[in-house]
Amino acid sequence: MNRTDRLVAMVMHLQGRRLVRAEDMAEHFEVSVRTIYRDIAALGEAGVPITGEAGVGYSLVKSYHLPPVMLTEDEASALFVGGAMVREFTDASLSGPMSAAMDKLRAVLPRDRQEHVERLARQTVVMGRAGSVPTDPAAQPWLLAVQRGVAQRRVLRLQYRAGGRQEETRRDVEPLGVVFYGGGWYLVAWCRLRGDVRHFRTDRIRALDLLAERIPPRPDFSLARHLDEQRKRGETLPARVWFAAEVQARARGESYATLVEDGVRDGGAEFTLFTYSHEWLARWILSFGAKAEAVEPPELRELVRAEAAAVAALHQETATALR
Repeated sequence: MNRTDRLVAMVMHLQGRRLVRAEDMAEHFEVSVRTIYRDIAALGEAGVPITGEAGVGYSLVKSYHLPPVMLTEDEASALFVGGAMVREFTDASLSGPMSAAMDKLRAVLPRDRQEHVERLARQTVVMGRAGSVPTDPAAQPWLLAVQRGVAQRRVLRLQYRAGGRQEETRRDVEPLGVVFYGGGWYLVAWCRLRGDVRHFRTDRIRALDLLAERIPPRPDFSLARHLDEQRKRGETLPARVWFAAEVQARARGESYATLVEDGVRDGGAEFTLFTYSHEWLARWILSFGAKAEAVEPPELRELVRAEAAAVAALHQETATALR
């Protein structure tokens, strides 16, 4: 962040709080306290009415307000995605106000950024429920760049590692949409390497370049229709899982798929469900400990076993180091 941007951000920071210490601002903006003192002095010289008391903190004079700062495309995109998640994963007490807030956001954006958000809205789908195993945001730094590719219709060059494979492949893809399912984000794109539409998990992207090449609109492609056709073709993966009786309510509440009870046994019941990702399902099953068992397919059982072995090994290493 350059100094001009930081000075504006400091005024906004002060405007949203009654009193702020220099040490807190230094930590927030990742600069030294001495730099904060110099910036406060510069703002005062520019006519911003900041009051301060030694040992207490700084505040803006109540009557002073910075005019609204226009959102960038990236900031608007981030708010849009957050709104979509709130509407999907909360109840009406929050989803209603969020929809109204998003309408107000669109109203204040300039025309070009309205079009950016609208294109993103048409090509983004949030479905099901959030995963029980949260993803590490630091391991998924590509969603914003993927969104830019979708909204700006620009070719993306990916260095990608497919599930279960160690080797990476380079793909030039034509982005068609962004989907959230199974606890993760996916880029839906036409893969020039495979000559077909593919789903790319953003946490498997190892490198990404937004190329200058633009792709023409595809009026014949509908993201919602594509996902529906996938489901009808059975491209989801079937699985059977046993859940103990005491965790079945949690399983029903957290599952992004419908659980169909097949048979009662051993103080619980087996359920059939369909998933887009056996890997995600394995981690979710493991979160129930001994209260859940992957019944089939064998690949799912092996994924659960391998994940459990990795967790056990990690804790064994930790225990040995603490001795």
